[in-house]
Amino acid sequence: MSTDNENNSGKFKILVGVLSILLIALAVYTVTLFNDNKSKISTLETQKADIEEELEGLIANYDKVIKENELKDKDLLEARDRISVLLDSVKDAKANLGLIERYKIEIDRLKRERSLMFKRADSLIAVNQRLMQQRDSTTLELENTRILADSVSQENMAMSETLKRASIVRATGLRGEAVIIRRNGKVVDTKRSSRADKIRACFTLAANDIATKGDRTLYIQVINPKNNILGEKALEQFEEKDLYYSATTNVFYENEELDVCILVSAAEEDLIKGSYVINLFDAGKQIGTTTMELR
Repeated sequence: MSTDNENNSGKFKILVGVLSILLIALAVYTVTLFNDNKSKISTLETQKADIEEELEGLIANYDKVIKENELKDKDLLEARDRISVLLDSVKDAKANLGLIERYKIEIDRLKRERSLMFKRADSLIAVNQRLMQQRDSTTLELENTRILADSVSQENMAMSETLKRASIVRATGLRGEAVIIRRNGKVVDTKRSSRADKIRACFTLAANDIATKGDRTLYIQVINPKNNILGEKALEQFEEKDLYYSATTNVFYENEELDVCILVSAAEEDLIKGSYVINLFDAGKQIGTTTMELR
């Protein structure tokens, strides 16, 4: 009986020893498995962070190209938006091996797509630059043409003004004198205001090859010492001014010298002692002036 008890006790001890070893082995395995799993999770998290960083880098690449070159290309914008959506998805997902592998494959595809997109963008940029250069060149040519046109216009205006001034027929030798009209029609000069009947203005229209040939109306204006206009005291309106005149005469000008005299009637009370001013006008433009004295 004692022998059986001893055998049973020995077996129990052996069983306890085996169980202890198994428990120790299990504990070691569990700890090792936990550490391995923890290491794998850390590695997956690191890889997930790397993927997020790569996606952010891709987005930054697209933003830089779009901003620097002011591109509004629809495909570039859509590609950038797709990457932004993928980045949000990666951030929200838990790291696991299948996820990491799938995103790595997707990033490789996105990088290839980026290369193609940027090559296309480079082509668009080159086209835009050529268009800008052409536009700048066209703008410069238009500006040069405008400047040239303005210069030609100014030259034409200056030439037109020069021709206009040059085409004016000038009067030379303008002189005024008081005259007595005899009963027989004879005209006699006088210096005495009390004896004068009319004022006579004589002058010569100078030759001018570029002046307009044909009929001309000339206006004479005689102003006495009291600043009163003698003669008709009529009004003629021109674009530049109103002209009050004493008398007119019509002549036919043939671009050659032409001697002209005009008689101005005057009331007796207007013919007074002093200095008279005589002005000559052609179509509203003054072409001569002189003075005369009466005693």
